[in-house]
This record gives sequence, C-alpha cells and structure tokens, in this order.
Amino acid sequence: MRVGKETMNLLIGGEAGQGLLTIAQILTKTLVRSGYYIVVNQSYQSRIRGGHNTFAIRVSNREIIAPQEKIDLLIALDQDTVRIHLPEMTEDGRIVVDAKFDLSGERFIKIPYNELADQLHANIAALGVIGSLLGLDAGVMIQAVDDYFGAKKPEVAQQNRQTMTDTEKWLATYNLPSSLKLTPIPNPPPRLMINGNEALALGALSAGVKFCAFYPMTPATSIPLTLIEAGKRMGLIVEQAEDEIAAVNMAIGASYAGAPSMVATSGGGFALMVEGVSLAAMTETPIFIVVGQRPGPATGLPTRTEQSDLEFVLHSGHGEFPRAIFAPGTVEECFHLARRALELAEASQGPVFLLTDQFMADSYRAVPPFELEGLSAVSAGSPAAEAPLPYRRYALTASGKSPRLLPGMGPHLVVADSDEHTEDGHLTEDLAVRVQMVDKRLRKLQDLLAAVVPPEYHGDENPELLLVTWGSSRGSVLETAESLKAEGKRVAALCFSQVWPLAPAQFLNSLQGAGQVIAVEGNATGQLARLIRRETGFFIDQVIGRYDGLPVTPEFIRRELSRGAR
Repeated sequence: MRVGKETMNLLIGGEAGQGLLTIAQILTKTLVRSGYYIVVNQSYQSRIRGGHNTFAIRVSNREIIAPQEKIDLLIALDQDTVRIHLPEMTEDGRIVVDAKFDLSGERFIKIPYNELADQLHANIAALGVIGSLLGLDAGVMIQAVDDYFGAKKPEVAQQNRQTMTDTEKWLATYNLPSSLKLTPIPNPPPRLMINGNEALALGALSAGVKFCAFYPMTPATSIPLTLIEAGKRMGLIVEQAEDEIAAVNMAIGASYAGAPSMVATSGGGFALMVEGVSLAAMTETPIFIVVGQRPGPATGLPTRTEQSDLEFVLHSGHGEFPRAIFAPGTVEECFHLARRALELAEASQGPVFLLTDQFMADSYRAVPPFELEGLSAVSAGSPAAEAPLPYRRYALTASGKSPRLLPGMGPHLVVADSDEHTEDGHLTEDLAVRVQMVDKRLRKLQDLLAAVVPPEYHGDENPELLLVTWGSSRGSVLETAESLKAEGKRVAALCFSQVWPLAPAQFLNSLQGAGQVIAVEGNATGQLARLIRRETGFFIDQVIGRYDGLPVTPEFIRRELSRGAR
C-alpha cells in the first residue's frame, strides 16, 4: 500500500464568482467517497461577486473534530489569496497558482489553466490538479463531477469530463510533488457528506415537522432550503414570509392547528420574533426556533461566526415562563437535538430553542448514515378522551401541562387567549387567577429539568485543568485537551450541548474537583460561564473568548493559554 500523509489541511481561496464553491464541494464529496474524514470551515464575505472567500478542508484517514489554521496546500484562484494566506503556510506547504501569476519559488505549483480549459471550465481543471496532488482516484472524482452537474445539465457534465481528461493528460507530463498524496483507504465505508444545517433539517423531518416559516437570513437560510427540497415527498409546507414577525406568528398558528412547526433565523431576525415567543408561552403553543448565531450588534459581520446570543435567547420575550435551549457541538447532534427540540416543544407546550452558528451551519463532515429505524414522529395534541368535560384548555394541573386539543378536530370548544386567562381560555383580570396561571406555567420547568441532556465529560478525574465549553467549540476544546494530555498534563473537558435549563447536579462536582477551570466560548463576555455562576455560585474566573468572526480553533486556545486567559 502507498504510504502518504495521514492528515492535512488545504484551503481554496478566491473571489466570489470564480467557481470556488463548485471546486470545493466536488472535492469534498470525492474525499468522503474515498473514505476520508473531513472538517470544513467556510469563510465568505457578504457580497455576490468579488471579495475574498475561502473553503478550508481538513482531511484525515482518522476521525477529526476540529478545524486547523496552518495550511499544507493552498489553491489560490487569485493573487490576493497568496498574499493573505502565505503567513499561514506550513514550512513545507505548497501553493497551486495560475501560471500567468507573477510568482516564483519552490513552493509554487504553476498551472497553465488557459491551455487546459476555457475560462468557464478553469475551475474544473483546478479540481483535476488538486485530485492528482492528493492522489485521489480520477474515476471517483469524475463521478462526483457527473453527480454535481449531470442530472440537470448533461452537456455541462460532458464538457467537465473532457476538461478533467485533458488535465490528466497534461499532468502526466508535469512532475507534480508526491509529498501531498494522502494515504489511500481500501474499501471505504459509506458516509454522508453533510453540514450542520442540513443535518438539523433532516432531524426535524425525522421528527415529523410539517410547517416551517422563515425570512432569509444568513446563516440559517439553508435550513428551510433543505426542507423545501423534501417538502413534497414529506408532506411539509415551507413558507417564506414577508418578515420575521410574520414568520414566527405563522408558525404559532400552524402549531395551534396541529402541525409541528418551526422557524429558522439569526440574531437580527430573532429580535423581531421575541413578542411571538411570549405569545407561544402564554397560549402554551409548541414551537421550535433555530437561531443561527453570527456577530452583532445590528448587521455586524453577517457571514461570520460567533456564540454571542445565548443570553439574548435565554431572556427573550417579556414575562416569566420556562424554555429549553440546545446547542449542538457536532453534525450528529444537530440531527438528534433538532428531533429532541421538536419533541420537547410538544411535550412542554411552549417554545424550545436550538442555537447553532455560521461555522457549524456551513461545516461539512463525513458521518455514518443516520439510523432512522424506530424513530417516531411528534404527535400533535392530546387525545380527546384524555380531556375531562367541560373541556378547559388551561386546566390547572400538578405538572403545569393541560390537555391540548386541536381546534376543529372534535366536538370540544377550544378557546385560547393571549391575555391572561381562566382555565377555559377566556380573558381575565382576576389577580388570584393570574398568580395561579403563572405558577402553572412555571411548573413545566420541572419536566424540562428532568429531561436535560447532561454535559459530556472527557478526560482525567480531578484534573489540574478543566476546559468548559458549549456548542460548536466542542471539537477544538476536545482536541486541545488531548494535545495537553499528550504532553503529560492532567486535563479534562466539559462540553454542554444543552445550555438551559442547567441541572447543577450533573456537573458541579466536576467543576469543584478541578484545580483550574477555564471557559472557552465564541463570545467576548463568557456567557455560559456567567450563567453557570448565576445558577450554581461557581465562579469561572478565566475565559478564553473568540469574537473576531472566526471559529474557535485548537491553535487559538493554545495561544490564549500561553499568554494567560483573562
């Protein structure tokens, strides 16, 4: 068997409109079909053409869980890419450039794209060069090209195949370096190439979502777009509303009528939805809300990543009422926690949230196909037989949950009110009833607490250093902990995939047993650390926060540790 590189990081960079995404997605699909693990980090500017965009692929023949900053192979579609990323190259890294660029040096691999293809197909020629550098099977790559273009545009697929063939012939005459070839994987297992938003949408589908309303907002838009593709086959309605206010209220209305419903937005769009959150709480209507985080305030950095909306979502909506907030740290968790969120919204008869972010939304991974056997769909509403007569939608119960009959589905009259109301749903200003209803709604928190997903603990017991994190920073924290352990340090990591409600019994002993505790978060203020202190009294006084629009990486954590967390 050929021996090659086991792990490497390659980055494709260029302007929007140069076909960068086409190269990247076909290459990524080829890598996954060839048996490799991947972690993708996409960086793009908020513009249709121009600017500087990148698609970084960390690839390995073993499982990897975090992005990498240092670049082993740079594919530069313009000269700006070389200038920007040259300082990030590894010592023996190589750079693929167009032969017409005025660049020279041993690390440059100069390709005459204008001889290999016309301007429209130059990106496919670049794809062929990358595949040869990595030692990928040409047949697998050509099949990936066909799959990308062939179904809708067979003539384009044929031209692309020809470009790939011409590139292969030219490369046979060119002495490409062999140092970048990956170790081949025999009999690669089937895996999905899927990003966080796609997995989230599939999880919602598997749980039986029937209605999704949205107004387009990066990085959440690909969730409803994925749902749209499955709409007809799955009996799902996806509605692009005129704004976010309409979207959340449409979803509440659909849920009230019996359709498991969700919305997907980002911070600025969610700011318009918060009155709807209170409406769902008061009417005790299930709704699943996805908030794809990006840097604010206002428009901020609309295409970058951050974990800065935890406190906003936790306190969104006026009045006091229970809620649950999930924060997946892997693509697989995006699938499973979307399911759990829909189920919990129905069970608790109120709003349930899932926080993702631009990095997780756009990060492709290679994952085994999800096991769908035995997964059940959400059943909306309560059986009419469970509702004592006369039917009272807001009957006072020990659990705080009342039988939820669907309007028009039986002889019972269903009355709901956004004002404070009596048990039968009619408006009231009886202040004693007001107290009863607030207490009733708050009692649902006990069931939410009983269903909390515990944080994952990885590493040594009673470590000298415990890293605490949540959501998409999970992989980088775990990789950092492993590297520190390899250096002989006693290290552990505590990773939260549910950030509200918190159940201190699940993790407080771990915090108290560590010598030093440092929070690692994609925000400036250590929002989870502050929440933990509020709920437990345990003060995490050191925080590593990243808020420059880039994802937390192992290199970033190590740099901050070396200079001392604040």
